[in-house]
Amino acid sequence: MTGAEIPDLFHDDPTARPLTYPGRLPRTSGVVVDNAYLPLHPVEGRPADEWRVGDETLEQLLARLGRSPMSARRPIVAVGSNAAPSQLRRKFLSHSIRPIIPMTLADVDGIVAGVSAHVNKWGYLPAVPVEAPGETSRLFVLWLDDEELATLDRTEPNYWRRALPAERHPVTLESGVRPPSCFVYVGRHGCLVDAAGRTRGLTDQAMLIQSLLDESEELRRLCGTNPEDFVSRVRQEVVREAIYRLFPAERRVQPQPRLIALPPLLTTFGH
Repeated sequence: MTGAEIPDLFHDDPTARPLTYPGRLPRTSGVVVDNAYLPLHPVEGRPADEWRVGDETLEQLLARLGRSPMSARRPIVAVGSNAAPSQLRRKFLSHSIRPIIPMTLADVDGIVAGVSAHVNKWGYLPAVPVEAPGETSRLFVLWLDDEELATLDRTEPNYWRRALPAERHPVTLESGVRPPSCFVYVGRHGCLVDAAGRTRGLTDQAMLIQSLLDESEELRRLCGTNPEDFVSRVRQEVVREAIYRLFPAERRVQPQPRLIALPPLLTTFGH
């Protein structure tokens, strides 16, 4: 397809190379179409269905590909690897769904990417949304129909999907349009904090793991002294379970009751 971004976006799937988590993220809004990422150009003041993909609107592209229109799609704020085309492609293909996924950049108020207080079975510490009043994050919004959304839910066993209230956490697309409400995946295990109780932000995975190892003798006993040893050892479920118990024992975990208490359904819907 013409206009496709360099297919390097589809390398470094975090399940194959955990230290690359969250994977390679696009620089612009776009549409994942199989193994291509088509740049999506915002139209000032207009909803995403009117944005341009080459000579077409997004709505025209979806219709030509035989996929659900934007009016049948729900917006989901992606905080971690769900913003990586490689991860999305793997997730949908593993459930026999062709990956055709609009991704729009947006500013999200009061939410930052933190670190979940658990280790994924592939060997990385995944992202989790954390409330941060007064801060704004540039994140991707995915637009999925009901079947795609149910499929993504099945790939998120450590998260609950919740409705992000627009009055508390407004989401502003690049075009300046605000969806009435969006979904977000809220962590079941809380977020990691440092020794001073401050939320740990999502950083380079190798740096994150090394800092955690440096701060804990018990974690080094379980997982070795470097990120490569860590990734190798946490492939064992017994090691991951030991870490899951260790984090709260060492007072590294902060619960997130306000996010967990958010409603599971959107009260309004539109784009």
